[in-house]
Amino acid sequence: MEKYIYDKNNGLWYELQGDYYIPCLTVPTEEEKPLGFWGQRHLRYIKQERKALYTELLTSDRLNTYLADINEQATEQMLLLTKQMAECEGATEQLKAQDQMLWVQRMNSIRDRAMESVNHELIYA
Repeated sequence: MEKYIYDKNNGLWYELQGDYYIPCLTVPTEEEKPLGFWGQRHLRYIKQERKALYTELLTSDRLNTYLADINEQATEQMLLLTKQMAECEGATEQLKAQDQMLWVQRMNSIRDRAMESVNHELIYA
């Protein structure tokens, strides 16, 4: 008996093990993307609160891609919100040059509100 055979009907290779042919199956490896702050935070959330989603993503080998996309979306949204709020509230470079403490207070407030918005809309949704 041959060690390996190919089945044209289903396109799979089979390996002889003992008296049986076992399909040669491999799981495709997902490209590893680095997870940032937002991706790690969302991972913690889905592990604790949305276990079915976490298990589905993990078993389908899409977890890393999903988290990297969430991280990218959250980062872009955070930057956009911060920029828009700073323009609306007058936290400009001119204010920074005139009164640094006031500028820092406004930017901290803006950053905190933008972070809360991103958490509510993307991370814990």
